[in-house]
Amino acid sequence: MQLNMNYLAHLYLSGKDNDIKIGNFIADHVKGKNVYNFAEGIQCGIKLHRFIDEYTDQHRLVHQGIARIKPRQGRYSGVVIDMYYDHFLASNWKDYSGIPLTDFTTETYLLLLRNFFKLPGRTKILLPFIMKRDWLASYGDLNFLDRAFHGLSRRTPYYSQLSGAVDDLALHYYDFKKEFEQFFPEIIQSVQEKKKELHTSGLSR
Repeated sequence: MQLNMNYLAHLYLSGKDNDIKIGNFIADHVKGKNVYNFAEGIQCGIKLHRFIDEYTDQHRLVHQGIARIKPRQGRYSGVVIDMYYDHFLASNWKDYSGIPLTDFTTETYLLLLRNFFKLPGRTKILLPFIMKRDWLASYGDLNFLDRAFHGLSRRTPYYSQLSGAVDDLALHYYDFKKEFEQFFPEIIQSVQEKKKELHTSGLSR
């Protein structure tokens, strides 16, 4: 079951290239070598998404946050941290972008709708729900985040305590926020370098 939920961070890190944004958004629904079924720009976005996930999973600050919630969140600790980080990005958006968050999300939804025919089937099913509730912007609201965790807890294939994830966030809010503020500039720099590498390599297989 796919539980990656940090769409806002992935889209932000995509930059201004529309194909990269599309690829980054759909990547969780594109498995293995199916990446080569898409245009090169979208391939770049899919590969960038995978790089972001790998970089995040290996980062010491992310591991530090995971250790804090591991006793309660167990195997879903990484998913929880991803959603925490989208919360901090959304709630502190002005620190990272000169474009209002609602403008960014509206432009993103319009881009995805214009390219709806290119999206994988699972993405086509998910997109209307994301748009209806404006998930991309709403994670800045702790009440929305709490509802998202409760909804996710009902769909996990294994036992989870995701319904208590916002309580865990509240208990250590400033520790998680500090980690995010240190982590995010580092991943921005690493993503910029990865984009150059992907373009230079010509998306070689």
